[in-house]
Amino acid sequence: MKVAITGATGFVGSRLIQRLHGEGNKIVVLTRNTAFAQKVFPSEAFPNLEIVAYTPNVSGSWQNVIATCDGVVNLAGEPIGEGRWTPERKQEILNSRKLGTQKIVEAIANANPKPIVLINASAIGYYGTSETAAFDETSLSGNDFLAQVCQAWEAEAKKVKDAGVRLVILRFGIVLGNGGALGKMISPFKLFAGGPIGSGRQWFSWIHVDDLVNLIVQALTKPEIEGVYNATAPNPVRMADLSQTLGRVMNRPSWLPVPAFAIEALLGDGAIVVLEGQQVIPKRTVETGFEYKYPNLQSALTQILN
Repeated sequence: MKVAITGATGFVGSRLIQRLHGEGNKIVVLTRNTAFAQKVFPSEAFPNLEIVAYTPNVSGSWQNVIATCDGVVNLAGEPIGEGRWTPERKQEILNSRKLGTQKIVEAIANANPKPIVLINASAIGYYGTSETAAFDETSLSGNDFLAQVCQAWEAEAKKVKDAGVRLVILRFGIVLGNGGALGKMISPFKLFAGGPIGSGRQWFSWIHVDDLVNLIVQALTKPEIEGVYNATAPNPVRMADLSQTLGRVMNRPSWLPVPAFAIEALLGDGAIVVLEGQQVIPKRTVETGFEYKYPNLQSALTQILN
């Protein structure tokens, strides 16, 4: 199989490439920074990998490579949890997803032959936030900024169906692994200063990076997988439970809370990512028969940290 991947040098993308390349697949990395991609994926270690320069929201010759691929995995998007959400930053977050996906779909529509499938990332921010509600793939969308971003993101991806291409949208939860969000969470615990963020009552819907990669591979290879799936573990937890479990696995105390105002001062509007949450159930994902390696937080954190 030959797969084109955007967002390939990121936390999830690099892990996915290691898996696909290790299984003998050919990879096309679409990247804005070819020099960095070459450092991450040196040719001697990744002989079946091709690096192609592209500008996500601009049509160009890079789109021609799509016609040589069996599948496309679109993971690109500006990070939402880094820095304050100024109006300019919010526009970047939206455009990187909406316009970037628009150009990927355009390339697929013009390809001859066309890829068989597009795997498009989205996020559980689609549902908005709640301390009491539970959301599955059939739930309505929220109306805050992140929900609006996800709606626009998914709307562009859905246009690929007009070209007769199978579409799988994966709504990512918080991805846990060596790096990413967990890397930021564990620093206070290492200093014996860990604890819940904000009220501790907000829901934390998560997934181990290896389970997410397995889910993407399943979506690529199984033609019956189509539509929207929540890429979360089947057992979401409250933030307080996350802190207790993290402290237990690291053998560190977990009683010192991080006040909401400290996160808001750092992130501004972006603080909603950690101060509010949603209980997301992967109903359709489980119905496919997908088997989680790490269905529970304790097993996931133990594998990552030990």
